[in-house]
Amino acid sequence: MRELRLDAARQRRHGVQIMSFEQLAVRLAGGFARPIDDECLRTAIQAVLPDTTLGELESIKLLPGMVDAAADTLHKAWRAGIDLAARAGDHPRLDSIARLEAAVLAQLPPGMMRPTDLVARALERVAHAHAVLGPLEIVGITELSPCWRPLLRELTAHTSVSWTAGPRPTPPWLDPFGVTINRADPTAPAISTVSAATAYHEAIEAIRWARGLMASGEAEPADIAIAAASTGDYDDHLLALRADANLDLHFVHGIKVTTTRDGQAAAALADLLIRGFSQTRMRRLAALCSSETGPFAGLPQGWLRVLPTDAPLASPASWQRLLDRLTADDWPDATDHTPTLRGIIDLLAKGHPAADEIGAAFLSGRALAVWRKALLAGPSGSLDATLDSLKQDDGLEACVSVAWMPASALAASPRRFVRLIGMNSSRWPRGISEDRPDRRDFETILATTSDQIVMSRARRDSEGRLLGRSALLGPASDEIYIRRNAVPVHAFSETDRLMARPDEFARDSQAISATTAWRNWHRKEITPHDGLVRADHPLLQAILGRTQSASSLRLLLRSPLGFVWRYGMRLRTPESGADPLVLDTLAMGDLVHMTLDLALATLEKAGGLAAADDAQIAGAVQDAAARIAVVWESERAVPPALIWRRTLDDARILTTRALTYGDEHLPDARSFGEVAFGGATPKADAASPWDSQTPVEIPATGFRIAGYIDRLDIAGDGKRALVRDFPRDQVDFQLGDPEATLTEITGYLQAARANLQSGQALIGPDTGGAYDDLAFALPANAGATYCKRKLPAATEAFGDAALVWEAQ
Repeated sequence: MRELRLDAARQRRHGVQIMSFEQLAVRLAGGFARPIDDECLRTAIQAVLPDTTLGELESIKLLPGMVDAAADTLHKAWRAGIDLAARAGDHPRLDSIARLEAAVLAQLPPGMMRPTDLVARALERVAHAHAVLGPLEIVGITELSPCWRPLLRELTAHTSVSWTAGPRPTPPWLDPFGVTINRADPTAPAISTVSAATAYHEAIEAIRWARGLMASGEAEPADIAIAAASTGDYDDHLLALRADANLDLHFVHGIKVTTTRDGQAAAALADLLIRGFSQTRMRRLAALCSSETGPFAGLPQGWLRVLPTDAPLASPASWQRLLDRLTADDWPDATDHTPTLRGIIDLLAKGHPAADEIGAAFLSGRALAVWRKALLAGPSGSLDATLDSLKQDDGLEACVSVAWMPASALAASPRRFVRLIGMNSSRWPRGISEDRPDRRDFETILATTSDQIVMSRARRDSEGRLLGRSALLGPASDEIYIRRNAVPVHAFSETDRLMARPDEFARDSQAISATTAWRNWHRKEITPHDGLVRADHPLLQAILGRTQSASSLRLLLRSPLGFVWRYGMRLRTPESGADPLVLDTLAMGDLVHMTLDLALATLEKAGGLAAADDAQIAGAVQDAAARIAVVWESERAVPPALIWRRTLDDARILTTRALTYGDEHLPDARSFGEVAFGGATPKADAASPWDSQTPVEIPATGFRIAGYIDRLDIAGDGKRALVRDFPRDQVDFQLGDPEATLTEITGYLQAARANLQSGQALIGPDTGGAYDDLAFALPANAGATYCKRKLPAATEAFGDAALVWEAQ
């Protein structure tokens, strides 16, 4: 109707009123009569469903989607003119719907009427039709719902009524009504048929076609339409391509609310309420709902830094444990905001039953409107699914934009240039129930499009299966085959243009850089794209001057490039956002070490490990494992409950074995666990055999080192000590000559330092391996290709430093 109104305004047809037939009935009925709008109907249905007995529908009345299904059913029954109350005894299902209708009508305001009630009221005043309405012209439809037909019949006796059909067919029931039918000859557009590789390729070709028409001056945006029998298969493709093409493509049927920021804010809140707490969900909610008026407004900028990076925070209890540990020094502005964050957690912990209250607190503006609309459309327990199905207007004006619409909408509002996509078997026409309307819409589009029609189909689906042609298409011999990599006649975006013009793309600075890197990666010699940097670079000097750990020195020796990435560029493994199925080797080692440290401290307080029997050790381990589990669940990701319990059992077994290992026992020994040295922060308050802040330097290398000794036993006389290390991976080795080994390692470290200072941050044998967390920054499948290609040259460049790779 907007296009009809615009056309009437351009032609200066003053006094013309353009309305739907429902609005006509309301105008004639007069008074305070008004139709039942969709939002009021859904609100009424949601209000009456819990207390209304629905017979055979009783068991499903509170399920997700019931409000939508009930609203659609009532609309269809009313448009068909069915008196549900009179036919309630014909079938139990009709009785259920009649009960729902009665409850809904009682809930609605008195002025809201069903179509049949509006018609009855309008028929009482039909004698005033000529004065109230004047001459009537029905335009752009091929069918009229049965509920309006009695009014149309009576109107012909009191005012002039014409039906402008044009080339469209008219329904058989119209003939005896006495309506003047204005017909026109069908148009004769140029028709062509094309096939694309996939549905996504179809969407690309459609945007190219529309851009080409506008660029050539052949058509204005308002003259162009892209249509399909069912738009759902193409909405996501065209929405993404619309942004890339910077093209005003109007979605006549609306876009999903979850494609907008406001919809994403509502979806983030629903995700947390339905699926429960997690750090990932909380971070997403904070990013999308950090408005000036919401609860997050009371928290300082950067407050998310108080959350432990690895902690899942998957329950209110884990959040409360975190909040109990926070102090003012933990917050970015050195002010304690714990009460504010605690209030947020307590409010969210109420869950979806308090969705209305929580939504009002966290959302505002359009996001809050979307939230409330979703609550009207379904129960709070299915908010996420309801939000995913909601649509809203895309904000574009149909009268000045290229239109993407269902075929039924195009049949009612024709355009000069049309592209029909999805012309595959079972898609156009669709199933048995939609077969007749789809064929009728197709015939109407052919008869009303004046200039050009392009019919498009996909040859394969997204999984590569062949698709059949629609029965509505012409002979296959007339079909134009479009290759997926074909050069477009007219590109729809800068990306499309550069891909179509390799010579132009090759001159782009980014393309030159990318091409050079790609070629250098495939050369056997070392290039600037393999880690060569300026000698004595300040960043290299800084990371070599930091206090090292055993892990960092191992990385320097076996993957210098990884050493620079991790400690110089601060690269980290991307967070997966999901809890692990099992703990990896490193995490399992941490769990055992923490349990061992706590159990050992407990035993030392009770008289020492040397004097403890098996029962005391087992009790200390059991207690330590339980306490560590609480801390771990608060700070790190945990597997599913069953696997987590088995993991704790394994940790207890390994800890017990470590404490009861049958090697040498020192007389009157004192035992220490996780002993800090070199400036490392002690992990517990237990006594330490030395000052942990005393610097420790590896002689003749320039490296300072800090870390922890897993277990240290010191004899009572202080003359002997046993140092034990419990490796996180399964490594078994013994040092025959420790002094010689230390001398050898010193040489390797000196060579590694010299190589890195000279600018050789190259790969090593551990680069791209199974345990390389930074393999994502390497070329794809680097372990099997790039690393094997470059390692010989890197080995030669490193010289003596590479000898450590073969050391035993």
